[in-house]
Amino acid sequence: MTSLEGFINQIEKEISSFSLPEEPKNLYDPLRYFFHLGGKRLRPVLTLMTGANFGAKGTNALHGALAIELFHNFSLIHDDIMDEAPFRRGKETVHTKWNNHIAILSGDVLFVKAYESLAKCEAKYLPDLLNLFNKTAAEVCEGQQMDMDFESRECVSEEEYIEMIRLKTSVLLGCAIQFGGIVSDLDAKMQQALYDFGQYIGIAFQIKDDLLDLYGESAKVGKQIGGDVLSDKKTLLSIKAKELDCDMQTLAKITDKEQRIVTAQEMFEESGAKNMVENAMRTYFNRAISSLELFPADHKKLYNEFAEYLINRSH
Repeated sequence: MTSLEGFINQIEKEISSFSLPEEPKNLYDPLRYFFHLGGKRLRPVLTLMTGANFGAKGTNALHGALAIELFHNFSLIHDDIMDEAPFRRGKETVHTKWNNHIAILSGDVLFVKAYESLAKCEAKYLPDLLNLFNKTAAEVCEGQQMDMDFESRECVSEEEYIEMIRLKTSVLLGCAIQFGGIVSDLDAKMQQALYDFGQYIGIAFQIKDDLLDLYGESAKVGKQIGGDVLSDKKTLLSIKAKELDCDMQTLAKITDKEQRIVTAQEMFEESGAKNMVENAMRTYFNRAISSLELFPADHKKLYNEFAEYLINRSH
């Protein structure tokens, strides 16, 4: 059985050698640049891991994994435009380095390339793969819209926030792992268990991202620390802080960026909001692990390693 690092290296090799046309340069050069920025490659790793775990034959798992990663990169390029984010993984975002129009088109091409990769899977798997992929793609868009809608709202509940990150982030992890189950000919019950694992660990992953945004190290995270606080973004940290009657209005009025970040760090920690968010992350982590109860220990080992990596990472 290949290690988690081995699956990451395999997908990184495939991405680095991914063939793109030379012309028009302003369409394809941004994609070569974006691939070069790297990434965690977590979603395609789940597909490859599951295919290896359950004996998928041929290259079906690899084609499915690449489709997942290409779609994910498409969504990141477009998200960066909507968020007006200047940096991704410590480097200029595509729309910053080129412009919005070029970034939109380049992202669109990646969506097409994702379908091209998926179409290379055996015909007998395509109906299930496409149905799941299309459902997931629509859900990711729904989650992104919810996230944008939250920006103009005074209050967002914890339940609403969890549903937003489930759609925006975790359903793609669920899709990725179920892809591996589909091409391994697993039954519906096993596929659902895998999907549930991906979905729950995806929620834990996003909650960890919220924590890293405020309490991580900028050099490791690859973006400015405190970006969520500076943009008054709704996160589980801010939701819990409001529940604990933290003075969020005073925080928002602090004009000095560094001072606002430091104040938020202290406020969320001293009030107990940070601890509550860490407990929520652990709850979803435990749900993910519990989802795999029907599988034997030898099949669960890599998933447990994957889950631990996600919530213990520093970037």
